[in-house]
Amino acid sequence: MTNELIFTTTALVREAGARLLRLYSPDNRAATKDDLFAGLRRNDAAVADLLRPGLLAALPGSGWEEDEHATGPMTAGDQWVVDPVGGNLNLVNGMTDWNIGVALVRDGRPDFTVLYSPGSDEMFTATDGGGAFLNGGRLAVSAKTDLAVALTGTGQARPGGSAVVAQRVGASITAMLQTALYVRSSVPVGHQLSQVAAGRMDVHWQFENVRSHIGPVLLVREAGGTVTDFDGKPWELTSAGYVAAAPGVHAAALEVLRSTL
Repeated sequence: MTNELIFTTTALVREAGARLLRLYSPDNRAATKDDLFAGLRRNDAAVADLLRPGLLAALPGSGWEEDEHATGPMTAGDQWVVDPVGGNLNLVNGMTDWNIGVALVRDGRPDFTVLYSPGSDEMFTATDGGGAFLNGGRLAVSAKTDLAVALTGTGQARPGGSAVVAQRVGASITAMLQTALYVRSSVPVGHQLSQVAAGRMDVHWQFENVRSHIGPVLLVREAGGTVTDFDGKPWELTSAGYVAAAPGVHAAALEVLRSTL
């Protein structure tokens, strides 16, 4: 990973963020299903139409992952994984918690990531083995050792998705509410993982492991966090789910979550 590629990627992502800010208003609302999906498509296109040609040109020979919600192993070589608007529903409905996520996966291993939140102008970056940063300042996960004072969270099961996953999400939230100080269930997942990396939150878990999570997971790992599957094995692209946490509370969080499986 070269400094030039990092600079080019962050510049492109910042420009994409400026595009979205021009589309954003606190008065945005999606009153109908047609309005909702039209807004989602518009926002995704505003980002992808800029980032796809820009990133492919910045790294000749690289590929573009077509589905950021896919799972499983990836093609060899350099592959860009882009979540054009994480939390797009929030943007369409006038809220500020949305972001742009980019990850470079090299031969099946996360190599570099950028996560940008235009509403707060927070640019998170991480490189494999090089640490995690927020607006240029090094990040570190929290030093907490007591789950009872931990801020925890998970995402939302996808509407119309697996009933098993939906039930697991509900059961895990119930269990964690009885153990941790605070539990959040919201999107985008990348936002919560960036908060774990920054030490603002302490635990995040998911019962799915989709492409758009790859970069934010790298943020947590490079900030000193522990990321495993539900068997306690190190996270991989092929893991069915994961727990990302500050080291001092990871084992306790994993125990609580495993009790619901």
